[in-house]
Amino acid sequence: MTERVHFTIDDRPAVAEAGSSLLAALWNAGARAVRTSVTGEARGPLCGMGTCFECRVTLDGRPHVRSCLTPVREGMKVKLRDTHVSGSLPLGAPQAGESVEPLEADIVVVGGGPAGLAAAVHAAESGKRTLLVDSYPRPGGQIWRHRADPPAAARDWIARFARAHVTTLVGETVVDATVKGLLLDHQGSPRRVRFDRLVLATGARERFLPFPGWTLPGVVLGVGGAQAMLKAGARFSGRRVVVAGSGPLLLAVAAALAGDGARIVGLAEQAPLRRLAAFGAGLWRSPRKLAEAVAYSTHLLGVPYRTGAWVSELAEKAGVLRATLTDGRRIWLWDCEVLACGYGLVPNLELPRLLGCETAPDRVVLGPKQETSVAGVFAAGELGGIAGVDHALLTGAIAGLAAAGETIPAALADRRDTELAFGARLARAFELREELRTLARPETLVCRCEDVAHSQLQAFSSSREAKLATRAGMGPCQGRVCAPALGFVHGWSEGTIRPPLFPTPLTLLAEGNDEGRDRT
Repeated sequence: MTERVHFTIDDRPAVAEAGSSLLAALWNAGARAVRTSVTGEARGPLCGMGTCFECRVTLDGRPHVRSCLTPVREGMKVKLRDTHVSGSLPLGAPQAGESVEPLEADIVVVGGGPAGLAAAVHAAESGKRTLLVDSYPRPGGQIWRHRADPPAAARDWIARFARAHVTTLVGETVVDATVKGLLLDHQGSPRRVRFDRLVLATGARERFLPFPGWTLPGVVLGVGGAQAMLKAGARFSGRRVVVAGSGPLLLAVAAALAGDGARIVGLAEQAPLRRLAAFGAGLWRSPRKLAEAVAYSTHLLGVPYRTGAWVSELAEKAGVLRATLTDGRRIWLWDCEVLACGYGLVPNLELPRLLGCETAPDRVVLGPKQETSVAGVFAAGELGGIAGVDHALLTGAIAGLAAAGETIPAALADRRDTELAFGARLARAFELREELRTLARPETLVCRCEDVAHSQLQAFSSSREAKLATRAGMGPCQGRVCAPALGFVHGWSEGTIRPPLFPTPLTLLAEGNDEGRDRT
């Protein structure tokens, strides 16, 4: 029998499955609008994985808690829609305690997804004192996110990780870093970590492109956001769902939602059929990936699948949610209750950029041993290119071995290069089309944190100018949602990275930053 926990939502009793995220528990309890924006709009979750900050609630008197990263527990007291005070986070942390004792390791790995697990395992098995830091409650990352039993593909790696006796810090966020150490937010208190070598495996986040209706609360999720919430315990059974955007994740998530009992109204992939056909024809090189694609398609037999098509608008009228789709020539309407929409992935480059690592717009510049331009710092997984879980495991293994001073087997490097080639084919197949640059109308909000409309950004030529005049990109997500969209639409760079990497109480920074600011 599934264990239940009891908590309250705005003083009303609620029940959830133990192991669920608080966000999933709120979703299952019917709470869709969880916060209020700076202009008073109701908002609901978007990314489901700690990036967008749209799921913030007041928890046990502490404001601005991201419910997607918080496991539900007995006796929680949740308050909704009171987290908008001037759009700012509190300067002090009500629950901040004493500074936590510093930790030291030979090798520190940041990120607990497949790349981070592989790096930590190989470093520890080489005899190095290894420490892994991750903001999720348990190792596995988004791709292997789980509540109790890990997915089949992850079991051997997670078991091997446990045998390697890696010191693990979960539920902790890196807020500052130098080449000497990290500063972590440990439940409102600072924790310092010092190391000899550092492996970055911070993964990727979903790219969102603003369109009319994308801020409607509780009905618009990212494709990865829907997947994250499903894995965290949210239920979609019986709901009519449209899945749209771009990338192979659309099929995987639609199949998973259908497996949970959702009624998939249709899928819309912006890439044209000819590119998809060419990509599919090349999957003979990757039999396992081909088998996965066939399995997903089998789960979706009979579901309309539009290629070269995208959502141009979402509107709610008389209680009916209607998605308008187009291929640039025709228009059709799909009624639904949830729209899952996302346009592929972008790597989380904030930490490597803060450390001074050389980066390209879509990756960290890496050497053959996954080394960055900064001595003693390595990177793995999506930081080197979006190429899937096999690439993440291989690059993690290479980075862990290299950080430990071990020889890299030639076969490992060759397989890594094969997966990089797959990633290049993936990027070509799902390249975003020009029409998507004009999705937003003048009144469409682009920066969700600060409620900045598209029309307010037209006079500027850079993200820096826009920030100074409108605060776009200066809210709690610190541009993680709007910057990739503005980069695609306007060609703007994301600008300078400064600490802290995430919204952080000043008390934590004052107590914890004794490492100095020299990064070289």
